[in-house]
Amino acid sequence: DDWRARALAATREVNQKQRPWRTFDGLHEVTLGELLDERGLALESGGRAALVRAWHQLAPWPGVPAGLESLRRRRVVAALSNGNLALLVDLVRHADLRFDCLLSAELARVYKPAAEVYRTGVRLLGLEPGEVMMVAAHPFDLGGARGAGLRTAFIDRPLEYGPGSPRREDPEADVSVKDLDELAARLEGL
Repeated sequence: DDWRARALAATREVNQKQRPWRTFDGLHEVTLGELLDERGLALESGGRAALVRAWHQLAPWPGVPAGLESLRRRRVVAALSNGNLALLVDLVRHADLRFDCLLSAELARVYKPAAEVYRTGVRLLGLEPGEVMMVAAHPFDLGGARGAGLRTAFIDRPLEYGPGSPRREDPEADVSVKDLDELAARLEGL
């Protein structure tokens, strides 16, 4: 949890020009080193690299593969992530996920929730912001998307921040759903 929080804080620092631009893998590497140093722990470089690579093999949330397929029947489905492209390719291949397109904050060289990340994705897809819906479980992400003119859908993931963590909601989202299948059903008539 501390490492994840530190990496997300580092993305804000990059956006505020307090840290130099690095890919998300690079930020994971640097922030892991910072945490190890602060705690007086040693880990050889091979061990550090293995921990950073673990982010490339995360399992998807239950129902995500089927939910993506439901959405893809009628919509273009693109991933827009703070993760760098190499990380995203590994993740979707590992989890056998199917997207029409992978988009990364790396393309804009800033991190979400900076509006430029969303605008870059919209532009690369040849769309207008109002034609795009950002789907996420993170209110900060949806707030950034809204600020860039996108529509938003909040996915409720009670365990997103671990057991016992307070639930986060986004009451400003255009749509709130429990999973991607519910989102596909809600969008069916639109």
